[in-house]
Amino acid sequence: MTAEHSHAGTTTPRSRLLIAFAITASVFVIEVVGAVLTGSLALLVDAAHMLTDVIGLSLALTAAHLMNRRPSDRHTWGFRRAEVLGALTQAALLFGVGIFAFVEGIRRLFEPPEIASGSLLLFGIIGLVANVISLIVLTGGRSENLNMRAAFLEVLNDALGSVAVIISAILISTLGWYQADAVAGIVISLLIVPRTIVLIRASGSVLLEATPRGLDLAAVREHLLALPHVIAVHDLHASHISTDLPVLTAHVVVEDDYLNNGDGGALLRSLQRCVAEHFPVSVEHSTFQIEPASYEEDHLPHG
Repeated sequence: MTAEHSHAGTTTPRSRLLIAFAITASVFVIEVVGAVLTGSLALLVDAAHMLTDVIGLSLALTAAHLMNRRPSDRHTWGFRRAEVLGALTQAALLFGVGIFAFVEGIRRLFEPPEIASGSLLLFGIIGLVANVISLIVLTGGRSENLNMRAAFLEVLNDALGSVAVIISAILISTLGWYQADAVAGIVISLLIVPRTIVLIRASGSVLLEATPRGLDLAAVREHLLALPHVIAVHDLHASHISTDLPVLTAHVVVEDDYLNNGDGGALLRSLQRCVAEHFPVSVEHSTFQIEPASYEEDHLPHG
């Protein structure tokens, strides 16, 4: 017996992503010009970071479009998993940029080029203003799903990178310390890499169908077994289709007489309420196979 639910879930606010994409693409072009004019590693890395953001936000837009498509007979969950694939791709791109920034920053600490600090400061301020606007646009939707979280994280890292560019420009201008540009590049990399690892782990957890964080399956099993007439629970599984759509399935063994009396519907409602209301992660989409105790033992999977 199954609990029938809509697979619609939440939708990704595409208009927010589109605005952020337009701003980021514009700043990317500006920063490329600035990196060529100033010779700054920090600005070059930030421009490369912007390029990954342009790609990442375009992936996020594509994923948002796919996520909002309705399920079909061929794709019964719709394209909800596109959210996770998009976030994972964005994180992988960011990780590559972070590693490049760190290695190149170390090299430039020993061979610092001369930097046009005035132009560097101007481009850093332009980038920071644009990133702050994008952050404001994305803030309202960052908790919607992993896709929006990845997009917000990309722009946040850009904003921090712009701050590092500005600080390095000030240090070069006032102290003549050209290594500040390399330090800024290293700082940007150290801001990028740990956050991308967190995002990669979160995406991988969904793709590997790990139990939703905060849902204790031992506690779920215990709660189901405490329901009247339930004898055993086996094949208990829980995972995410997307970050906002946890699902759970289980085989529930009940007393023969209970099913013979036609009370299966009442039990199914109790099972559904159990997983939807009693745990930190509310599982609205649950599927239960209810079996009589007399069901042949060799049909029951072990473990």
